[in-house]
Amino acid sequence: MIPLRDNVPANRFPVVTLLLIGLNVVAFLFELQHGSDTEYFLLDYGIVPARYTDRSIAAHFGIFEQAVPFFTSMFLHGGWVHLLGNMWILWIFGDNVEDHLGRARYLALYMVGGLMAGMVHVFTNAGSQLPTIGASGAVAAVMGAYFRFFPHARIQTIIPPLFFIIELPALIFLGWWFLLQFFNGTLTLLGGRGDFGGVAWWAHIGGFAFGFLGASRYIRRRQPYPSEIPY
Repeated sequence: MIPLRDNVPANRFPVVTLLLIGLNVVAFLFELQHGSDTEYFLLDYGIVPARYTDRSIAAHFGIFEQAVPFFTSMFLHGGWVHLLGNMWILWIFGDNVEDHLGRARYLALYMVGGLMAGMVHVFTNAGSQLPTIGASGAVAAVMGAYFRFFPHARIQTIIPPLFFIIELPALIFLGWWFLLQFFNGTLTLLGGRGDFGGVAWWAHIGGFAFGFLGASRYIRRRQPYPSEIPY
């Protein structure tokens, strides 16, 4: 399912959301400049679980070198499709979460959500020596917060492969997305790989769960669920 837009109007200009999108684009362009050395660049700045779980590998890195990838990895991407997909989802859902939380708390949600997603990935894929990159975990935290704040919002959605457009409640759209992540994540654990097919499913699950739980304390008493607002 591909979301096109929602029907929840934001009251404030999404400064932080646009800033995050800009930072992701700039980081990806910087990544592309490494050309044939990109693989080594990603090994340094992506999350490689074995760097934290294998003592013989971890011994080669200092505390700062171990901490940095948890931040840098969430701004790097594996290609234009990976980047544009994440940024489109962030644009759809981020403006409303930013509006509801306020800019500082929203930025904290994004960053801490990305960190939690990275930690969950390391835990569920401990032996991997492959670098994991992408904003998916942080974006999943935003989706989890949106799910908590606006479950009755309407999401205009494209359904492949026929590409017809339907309107779904956020409760169904995001709930189905989470179930897919959980189903695929469980299969990969049973198969012994947490990043099977190049997708770190449990990082998505960890980010979404953090966003949902972290947002729960910020529910407003008079929560707007404008399912009646037309597109």
